[in-house]
Amino acid sequence: MIKEKLIITGMTCAVCQNTVTKSINSVKGVVKADVNLISGVAYVEFDETKTNINDIIKAIVDSGYGVKQDKVESQKNNSWETIKQEKIKESKQLRSRLICSLVFLLPLMYISMGSMIGLPIPSFFIGVNNAGVFALVQLVLTIPIIVINYQFFYKGVKALLKKSPNMDTLISIGSGASFVYGMVVTFLIVYYLGNENIMQVHSLMHSLYFESSAMILTLVTLGKYFESLSKLKTTSAIDGLVSLTPKTALRLNGNVEEIIETKDIRVSDIIIIKTGDVVPIDGTIVKGDGLFDLSSITGESMPVQLDSNKKIMSGSICKNGFVQIKAQKVGEDTTLNEIIKLVDEAGNSKAPISRLADKVSGVFVPIVMGIALITFIVWLCLGYNIGYALSNMVAVLVISCPCALGLATPVAIMVGSGKMFKLGILVKSAETLENLHKVDTVVLDKTGTITTGKFAVTDIKLLDNSIDENEFLNIVANIESKSNHPIAQAICEYVKKSTELNIKDFKEISGKGVSCIVDDDSYIIGNLKMFDESVINANSQSVLVYNQLVDSGKTTMLVKKNNTFIGVIAIADTIRDDSKNAISLLKAMGIKTIMLSGDNNATATMVGNLVGVDQIISDVLPKDKEEYIRKLQEQGNMVAMVGDGVNDSPALTRADVGVAIGSGTDIAGLSADLILANNSLMSLVSGIQLGKATIIDIKENLFWAFFYNTIGIPLATGMFSHVLGWTLNPMIASLAMSLSSVCVVLNALRLNLFKPKLDINTINKVKTKGVKTMTKVINIEGMMCGHCVGHVNDALTKVKGVASCEVSLENKNAIVSLNKNVSDKTLKTAVEKVGYKVVSIETK
Repeated sequence: MIKEKLIITGMTCAVCQNTVTKSINSVKGVVKADVNLISGVAYVEFDETKTNINDIIKAIVDSGYGVKQDKVESQKNNSWETIKQEKIKESKQLRSRLICSLVFLLPLMYISMGSMIGLPIPSFFIGVNNAGVFALVQLVLTIPIIVINYQFFYKGVKALLKKSPNMDTLISIGSGASFVYGMVVTFLIVYYLGNENIMQVHSLMHSLYFESSAMILTLVTLGKYFESLSKLKTTSAIDGLVSLTPKTALRLNGNVEEIIETKDIRVSDIIIIKTGDVVPIDGTIVKGDGLFDLSSITGESMPVQLDSNKKIMSGSICKNGFVQIKAQKVGEDTTLNEIIKLVDEAGNSKAPISRLADKVSGVFVPIVMGIALITFIVWLCLGYNIGYALSNMVAVLVISCPCALGLATPVAIMVGSGKMFKLGILVKSAETLENLHKVDTVVLDKTGTITTGKFAVTDIKLLDNSIDENEFLNIVANIESKSNHPIAQAICEYVKKSTELNIKDFKEISGKGVSCIVDDDSYIIGNLKMFDESVINANSQSVLVYNQLVDSGKTTMLVKKNNTFIGVIAIADTIRDDSKNAISLLKAMGIKTIMLSGDNNATATMVGNLVGVDQIISDVLPKDKEEYIRKLQEQGNMVAMVGDGVNDSPALTRADVGVAIGSGTDIAGLSADLILANNSLMSLVSGIQLGKATIIDIKENLFWAFFYNTIGIPLATGMFSHVLGWTLNPMIASLAMSLSSVCVVLNALRLNLFKPKLDINTINKVKTKGVKTMTKVINIEGMMCGHCVGHVNDALTKVKGVASCEVSLENKNAIVSLNKNVSDKTLKTAVEKVGYKVVSIETK
């Protein structure tokens, strides 16, 4: 399969978009086509053994639209920048057309309608005898407006001849019919003046309709101009990314610094970055250090200090410092360019919710043309003059707006996916955005998702009074420095600096531990398997401390000097700072949380209870995770799976929304629908909330588009004119049509103002709007570990009326939010039933 990006020109409404889509899909071998009206871009996926890009381009051209293949040769000529410049050019052309049209429209309106509102009109325009001048001057002023806006007629007639009439067709027929009618009336006025038929001249001179023809074209151009300005704002996220790519870079060539174009950077080049510079490549720092702002890539607001041997991404901004970077990914392979592609493709993809609008817009214009013709005939048959019938027919044509239908979904998707990125979330398709708002179950991998995936020292227990903690750690760090095991590295990272000791006979036994001689003393560090059974006393203090730490899910090692156990050191995969809060927020939003881990039950339970997930599943092999996700889906759940994007690929693919925790230069390559670029589970909370907001916005847009046309078209036909006195002249109809599209775009732009609700009390207020809530703090004795936290949490969340619960081992308390009255006695009983003592209960 091959995926190509095509730039389409000439599309003005939803019908155009549908026509292009149909023409592409008509080519044998095309698998999928996503055409975006806003950006003018089409992504086409096809089987290269059955067709080629030239056949697809020919099909688009034959349907009446322009097309060119997107070939990006360098960052400097980035296709998105080209598209943006074309959009800016289009906007400027519309502004010029509008100004030129107004130059002729204003005197036309003054002459044709000035007398109706009491404006002084030159005497040579007044009276029946001057009707010829009155009509001819209006004709002369209207012709330039039609010439200026000839594209409506050119595209409209062309589309009609191709049997795919669009918005331009409706405008051209409506405006053209008014103009032709005005010309006929002008001819008749001149004819009757020649024959001195004053009565006929008097009846015709105020039925010219030139002002309607000109005003329709000018107001539609005004609407298109405002629409073009609004559309430019929908791509602000990508614009910001594109602007990050510097045009030049400073390369170190031997000992000489030289300025080169970014496109000329090659792999292994040494690039110099100074304060204020933007990193143009992905690479490794080989010299120097600096403070870097990564917010443009990850959404993380705090700058990060990076030094030698650290990886760095393109788009990072050096806030302070000086570094030399060895280039590893350049040009189109950089993280920045990959992210631009992802955001671009997501914005241009289609959501399933848009299918109804696509179906309606496919038959919309022919139906409107039919209604307009029927309107004209019916009013003539009812005995009304041709001018009145024509006015209603034109009103029907120009008020109808397929644009609003076409813009309803894509404009919201484009703004929503852009906003996602600003929050540190990469979304790969519009379908993902739609699925996000339906998610009711979040399954989380433990290692690298809830936890950091890095070992850290958590406990140090001394068993010999003759040694202090600093000496103990110095000995252990010196011994472990001889090993490359992750546990050893974690200990050395914890101690950081140690006094070098004389170590001899170092031995490492896989899965057990290490041994050596230090200054004639024998040392053994390891788990129980490392020691002879003869020296292990199950009731000894050392073994009791060891087992207690092991039972809490930590990797624990005994340290033995000669024949004496001198201490115990425990290590664990540290929990991310925001994991607990994120899981609490997900639960507050009514989403079930499940931890799916390959670790043993003790470790998984400890972590799961500490962060407060609803369900803990341990000892699950990677290949079985996909099966578990499938079973959840069979039970009717909409499942989001959060993993590392590599080891969890099958489960992420199976889930309705696959979410990867991503960091570093592999962000864009992770296998998932959604990537949390800033390594934060809080971003998942934001993403789900924004997904809901985007779908709400789309539904609002679709409602407005359908409502506008459902009300506007009947009103334009004149059917309410005699019953309610409601009428709609063509000029007002054209203004309404123009504003409808602008309203849809502006409504979507509101998503840029979206702020995630990351306070659990705020979420609970939304969920229990109109319900009185109460918070109680329960002070508890007896909680010793993560298991205890889990027991208390489970007991309290089962109490009817408890909306949320947060148990703290550190503070020895539980904070419960209540959505109905729950007595202190009930809460106390629930806690004491699982074996813990309630000291006091405070009401906030």
